[in-house]
Amino acid sequence: MKIEVVVDVKTTLGEGPLWDVEQERLYWIDSFDGRVFRATADGREIRSWDVPMKIGSMALRKDGSGAVVSLQRGFHLLDFATGEVTLIHDPEPDRPMNRLNDGKVDRRGRFFAGSMDTMEEGPSGGLYRLDPDFSVTRIDSGIICSNGPCWSPDDRTFYFADTWIGEIWAYDYDIATGAATNRRTFVRVDTSKGGAADGSTVDAEGYLWNALVYDGRLVRYAPDGSVDRIIDMPVKKITSVMFGGPKLDTLYVTSMAKPPLPRFPGDGVLRGSLFAITGLGVRGVPEPRFGG
Repeated sequence: MKIEVVVDVKTTLGEGPLWDVEQERLYWIDSFDGRVFRATADGREIRSWDVPMKIGSMALRKDGSGAVVSLQRGFHLLDFATGEVTLIHDPEPDRPMNRLNDGKVDRRGRFFAGSMDTMEEGPSGGLYRLDPDFSVTRIDSGIICSNGPCWSPDDRTFYFADTWIGEIWAYDYDIATGAATNRRTFVRVDTSKGGAADGSTVDAEGYLWNALVYDGRLVRYAPDGSVDRIIDMPVKKITSVMFGGPKLDTLYVTSMAKPPLPRFPGDGVLRGSLFAITGLGVRGVPEPRFGG
């Protein structure tokens, strides 16, 4: 196993690595600086797009014209050619202290993203589903900080985390309807030591990988919730993970250069870097595109 820095752009809050299997390009975001990045698998040909507010997540559109993005105030479309950002829907216009955060697309092209309390204290957030026809459905509520949505390879289980409740949940998932039901605790994370569950992905074997933010560790969980593997990273503030590369066997890891709130710790000189881990002997699954 080898851990390398792919790109060192010192993202204030790097998040959401996303591998495009069609164009073989890697995307990631800077949530606080409002920016979308793209590069080759080895960090060359870097390009970026600015968005007008904080960004929580993104997914590529099926027609290749751009992306759907969860911005601070709602779901938007980003046009890669023009840089134009267009509002689709704000699901929480009455909650100015919330912002949309982490999100991913299921294999029918639906975009799931949750919201969070910007102070990361109160359970004011919700989980939403944006369908290809741009309709929005509320899936869950009472969330402090939404993170880590992903699906099992058979599409029967949806995983989602509330970072500061200290749990990663599993739901029964109906791929035909997009319904997520029967929420239960998949794993509990001990937040008393400073670490908490952030972004996740599921590999081809059905194991869930989670970034423990502020703890600097990646954890691979078996489908039964048991810990299969732990990887110590060069920085503490890791944020999210995604398999990519031409063979989907490189694990990309984002990190933050500056903690979002004063109570969170600082980090070393590699803070804010985008990392790549090779030699794991594990492959990911292709990330779907948004159907709208």
